[in-house]
Amino acid sequence: MVLEVALIDVTDGSQAAFAAAYQQARHLVAQTPGCGAMRMTQGVETSTRFVLLVEWDSVQAHDAFRSSDRFGQWRALIGPHFAGPPHVEHFTDV
Repeated sequence: MVLEVALIDVTDGSQAAFAAAYQQARHLVAQTPGCGAMRMTQGVETSTRFVLLVEWDSVQAHDAFRSSDRFGQWRALIGPHFAGPPHVEHFTDV
């Protein structure tokens, strides 16, 4: 299992719209083969910062999602709220 950690900064004032778009788009990731669990969190001190956490079976499973039509739909819904490109990394348990 690998954990995808995505730091997402959204434009100020679009926090509620971004959260609503995430709720609408969530199933596109959650129902993808290889996705085990996911959650989105919002910063307390910096309300424009969100952290997406997705458990994937492998980096390859995440890459397969990113190459799919589902990813395009996902980005079309949440992407308009981005202040800049998300910073994404993968992690494994120690």
